[in-house]
Amino acid sequence: MEDDRRTTFDRRGRLVAGLPGMHARHLHTGRLFSVMALSLAAAFAADASRDLRAEAPKATIVGLGATTCQRFNEDVRSNPLLRRDYLAWAQGFMSGILSSRPPGVDEGLDLAPATFDLVSQLQFLEDQCARNVSLDFSDAVAALYKRLRQEGKT
Repeated sequence: MEDDRRTTFDRRGRLVAGLPGMHARHLHTGRLFSVMALSLAAAFAADASRDLRAEAPKATIVGLGATTCQRFNEDVRSNPLLRRDYLAWAQGFMSGILSSRPPGVDEGLDLAPATFDLVSQLQFLEDQCARNVSLDFSDAVAALYKRLRQEGKT
């Protein structure tokens, strides 16, 4: 049986084994196409990776405080007793933040210090939400957490 392969040389004189009827220019075109396809795939992968780094995944938040500041403002205006429930939710949310911190970070942080009591914390949340109605209530609580971190450093 006769071998259908033939020996071909490319433009630079390199030995290239080809299939019947395939010329070196076809091999060069095929390589060029492969390089372009791989480059395009790498560019798309890099772009997708950049987008993932740019947006941190946001956790699903549930409960009374899983709302906007606008809704918080309306709720406490129509029923002032809900202030206590929102504050309790905020304390639980901050406890979750605190418990998820790595070892050595925020250890010993007091979420209800005498220098920034619960009434002051509720006023902080009300002020945050009054100034930023489009903010998520959980973001206002995260700002309160940061404020309590500062309080702990004084």
